[in-house]
Amino acid sequence: MATQRFDTVVIGAGQAGLTAAYHLRRTGRSFVILDAHDRVGDNWRERYDSLRLFTPAYAIGFPGMRFPLPRWQTPTRDEMADFLEAYVERFSLPVRLGVRVRRVHREGETYVIETDGDRFETANVVIAAGAHRQPRLPAFASELDPSIVQLHSTVYRNPSQIREGGVLIVGAGNSGADIAMELSTTHETWLSGPIRGHVPVDIDRGFPRHLGFPVVLFMGKHVLTIRTPIGRKARVKAAHQGDPLVRVKPRWLDRAGVNRVGKTVAAQDGRPVLEDGQALDVANVVWCTGSGRDFSWLDLPVFSEDGEPQHDRGVVGSEPGLYFVGLRFQYSAASDVLPGVARDAGFVVRALEQRSATRAAQALSSVA
Repeated sequence: MATQRFDTVVIGAGQAGLTAAYHLRRTGRSFVILDAHDRVGDNWRERYDSLRLFTPAYAIGFPGMRFPLPRWQTPTRDEMADFLEAYVERFSLPVRLGVRVRRVHREGETYVIETDGDRFETANVVIAAGAHRQPRLPAFASELDPSIVQLHSTVYRNPSQIREGGVLIVGAGNSGADIAMELSTTHETWLSGPIRGHVPVDIDRGFPRHLGFPVVLFMGKHVLTIRTPIGRKARVKAAHQGDPLVRVKPRWLDRAGVNRVGKTVAAQDGRPVLEDGQALDVANVVWCTGSGRDFSWLDLPVFSEDGEPQHDRGVVGSEPGLYFVGLRFQYSAASDVLPGVARDAGFVVRALEQRSATRAAQALSSVA
C-alpha cells in the first residue's frame, strides 16, 4: 500500500465535493478528490430513471459554470450527472474514481485516510460524502413474506422491477409521490404516510415558477439559517419531519387513483399493516423512507450523543483541519441542495485558508 501526501483531501465527488474543489483549485494548494463511484455523476445516475430536479437551470449554483439549459428548464437526472462530469473536465479537477474510504483518523497533526488501495496523508480533510448514504428500513421489513418484492427508493429505477400485483409505497415525501404517480399507471398503488404540506402552485408553469421559485430560494438561502430564530426553529422541525411535496400535488395523486393511507406500522402474517389495523395484500413494497448518515469510517471524536457531526458551518473546532460540506441544514435550509451547497463550500475553503495562513505565520515566528 503506497502512501500519498496532499495538503487537502476531499472525500466525495458529488456537488458538495466538486464545488469545494473549485475553490481549492483557486488557492493553488495540492489536493485530491476521492470517490467510490466508477464515474463522476453516478450519485445522480443511481436514482430512479424518471427523476427530474425541482431547481431550474439558472439556480444550480455551481461557481464558474452555468448549467447548459434554458434558464427556467429543470434538468433530468442524467443531465445533472453529465453536468458534474463536464464541470470536472472544465476545471481539471483531480478526481480519483473507484476509491472507497475505509477509515479516517489522526496520527499526531496529520490526518490519515485509509482506502481499499493507497493510504493518504494530509493536513486537511473536507468530507463531502456520507450525509445521505444509509437507506432507512423499519425493523419489521424482514417480517414480510419473502414473495413480496421489497425495494428501497435508492435502488428503485423504473416499473420493470415491480412484479404483477399491488404496490405499497411507504413514505409520502417527494420520492414516494413521484414513484406513486409513475406506478399508478400500471399497478394498484397505495401511498402510506402523512403528507407534510405541499407547494400550492405548479412549479413547472410559467407564472408560479417565475414568481414563486425566487421567493423560495431567497427564503431557503438567506432567511432560514442557523443565525435567525425562524431558521433555528426550521432546523429542528426539519430534523423530525419530512419535506413538503414540491412538484406533485395531493389532488394529482387522487386523480391518478393512488390510494392514500395512514402509516405502515407493522407486519402481520407476512403482510404490511397500517396504523388503523388494516393488513394490505400487496405483491410489492417500495420503501421511500429516506437515507441516514453513515460516517462509520470516520474514526474521530466529532459526534454528539445523537450521532450528528459537531461543527460550526462545516468547520470542526475540536479537530482543526477537518471540515464538512453538504450536511442537512449545515448553515441554511438550502445547504444540502444545489442552490446552497456552493456557498457553504466557499465558506469552508476560506476557513481552511485562514487556518493554514495562521499556521504558516506561527511557524515563521517560531523560526525567527
